Parts: sequence; C-alpha cells; structure tokens
Amino acid sequence: MAKDVVVVTGASAGVGRAVVRAFAREGADVGLIARGTEGLTAARREVEQAGCRAVDVPTDVADPNQVEAAAERIERELGPITIWVNDAMTTIFSRFVDIKPEEFRRATEVTYLGTVYGTMSALKRMWPRNHGTVVQVGSALAYRSIPLQAPYCGAKHGIAGFTDSIRCEIIHEKKDIHITMVQLPAMNTPQFNWCRSNLPRHPQPVPPIFEPEVAAHAIVKAAHERRREWYVGGPTVQAIWANKFFPGLLDWYLGSTGYDSQQTNQPVPPHRRDNLFEAVPGDAGAHGIFTSRASDTSLETWASINKGWLSLAGLSVASIALGLLFSGTHR
Repeated sequence: MAKDVVVVTGASAGVGRAVVRAFAREGADVGLIARGTEGLTAARREVEQAGCRAVDVPTDVADPNQVEAAAERIERELGPITIWVNDAMTTIFSRFVDIKPEEFRRATEVTYLGTVYGTMSALKRMWPRNHGTVVQVGSALAYRSIPLQAPYCGAKHGIAGFTDSIRCEIIHEKKDIHITMVQLPAMNTPQFNWCRSNLPRHPQPVPPIFEPEVAAHAIVKAAHERRREWYVGGPTVQAIWANKFFPGLLDWYLGSTGYDSQQTNQPVPPHRRDNLFEAVPGDAGAHGIFTSRASDTSLETWASINKGWLSLAGLSVASIALGLLFSGTHR
C-alpha cells in the first residue's frame, strides 16, 4: 500500500506541529508549510527522525502563488498529495472598534483565504486523479462567536460556509474526494504568546483547555474516515448545541464573561512581538504556556472516534437486557 503524502499548513507550531508529528508516527511523508523557518526546520527533522521523508517550504498562505509553488515543490519531491490539512491561522485579541482595517484584512487573509488557497491547490491535483482528502481545521467558534476575536470567528464561519459549498460540488461531480472539517475547543498552543493583542492583560484560551495532541489525533482520524464533520472535546459540542437553541442567551452570557475569560491576571509585556504580518523567530513547538491547566485527553472525542464499536456494545447490552426481561416474563 502506497504511503500517504500529507501537506500541513501552519506546520511549524501549535496544532499544526502536533499534526505533523502524528502523521509521521503513522508513516506518512509530510510537506510542511508555514512562515517560521526555524519551526519548519525543527518539524522536518522530527519527521525524518520518525523514518519518513519531509519537505519544508517557507510560505505565506495569504499569497496564492506561494501556496501553489509550495504544492508543486512538495509533489515534485515527495509524490502525489493524498491528504491536505489546512491549519494556518493568525488572529487579533481586541475589541472590534480598536482593530485597524489592515489588521483585520491580514488576519482574514491568513486564516480564511489561506484555507481557500490551500484547498484550491489541493483540489487542483486531487480532482483529475479522483482521489484525496482535505481536512479543514476549524473551531467551535465557527458556530458560536465570542467577543474580542471578531477576525478569527468571522474566518472560521467563512471556512465552514465555503467547505459546505465545495462538498456539494464534489457530490454533484461524483468525485471520490473527501472534504471534512474538525471543530476544536480551546487549545494550549503558542498562539497566545505571539498573536497581536490590544488587551491590557495576557490573552488565554477560554477554559477548559486541551493539549494540541488531542486535536492532532482527531485530525488524523478525520483524514482517514469519511465523516462530514468532527467535534473535538465536550466544550465544542456544548457550544455548538447551545447556540442552536439559545443564541440570544449566549450573546448576553458571553458579553458578560467573555472579556475576563480570555485574559490572565498578568499584564501584556511591553514591546511584545506578534506574528500578524511576519513570523516570530524561534522554534515554539506544539505547546503553549498553559500546560498545567490543559488536559491531554477528551472523553467526548474518544467516544466520537470509537462510536462504531460503542454503538455495537450498546446494542449488545440492550439485546442482553431485552433477553433477560423477556425470559423473566416467561418464568
């Protein structure tokens, strides 16, 4: 069986870095796309240490020409791309009224259009081959927006919308191509150290917080199983379903609590560097600064991944119970 050739955008740090490691552990060759050269180099070495091939291509995903050039190089050096994971993102923690137009545009170009351009390059290759999988890394915020993250929430909503449109086209064309979206909860990644912020205190993910490996495990599963969408973590499920039934109530709740819940008690350091327009130097790895508060497991995600045999077990238990009940009524 041929090895997968996987492309991961945002591969240098955070969830993307954890995804790279997870695919390498299962034997895939990996094309690495991100802006941070030091993180990319470290990620490439990790793939090679796992016994797989890797190509790291410094790329700004907001530039479609760079994305396409990266895809061409990866295929030239590794072979046909079978899986493409769109994970690259950047954001601004700020009241909307304090965001400059160029800042909002940049966050949207990286997070939303970067996913669009990645999907374009992936499908350009997968379409004529009639084979491949595209995984969009989303968020609970694709369904339930929160204050202080208007650019990010808007981008994730947009990704969900255009992914649904593409899925319909794939069905119409009867293509054997799968596109899926994995909605994540709050993750302990380095983004909170280097995202642009106009807040007085250090930004943080809204608790409860999960380690990036929880997301990576679900993303790898999503790349191999044909499910329309994946919800990672109980908080994601709760947010999505609560918004279906009580959106107005959540508006009021988040308006009251959403500012404090996204900030620590520590002030933002002066002259703090951010990655909105250029990468922050260094290799940040996968984890952020909230490890002491983050969980490396998710019961909901485990149940979702194993729902097939859990359903079978449930049916077995139900059958046994009915059998006992039936036999009891005939004694």
